[in-house]
Amino acid sequence: MTSEVRWLKASFLAGAVADGLVTIQMLMPSRMGETEFRTPMGLAASLMLGWTFLLLWGYRKPVERKALLLLTIFPVITGLLLTAVYQALAGAVPVAQVFPNMTIGIVLIGLMGYSYYNARTLDVGDERVFNR
Repeated sequence: MTSEVRWLKASFLAGAVADGLVTIQMLMPSRMGETEFRTPMGLAASLMLGWTFLLLWGYRKPVERKALLLLTIFPVITGLLLTAVYQALAGAVPVAQVFPNMTIGIVLIGLMGYSYYNARTLDVGDERVFNR
């Protein structure tokens, strides 16, 4: 396995772990907020769980499915980050609460972007990918 494939697999796995943890947090009653927020949080948790499985699917065939990393960077992570910034600027949540998620999001964007760029020339039929 080449270093490019290792980076791809690391990116898929890091994204899946982050999404899985966020899914669990979203389903905690204390984080779901008032009654009117429980349905949207439940819907969002379903989508987050779906993306977790999508990233695990990408992990299984990282070269073939590397474009999933681009979709994860934009619109998924970028959208989550912009939403967090908007909420902080609007005063809906404290900046201190947004900062950890922003940091993780930026790290994931860097990791996934690097991995995709690093593996951009790899093809599924490329024998370098599968030689051990």
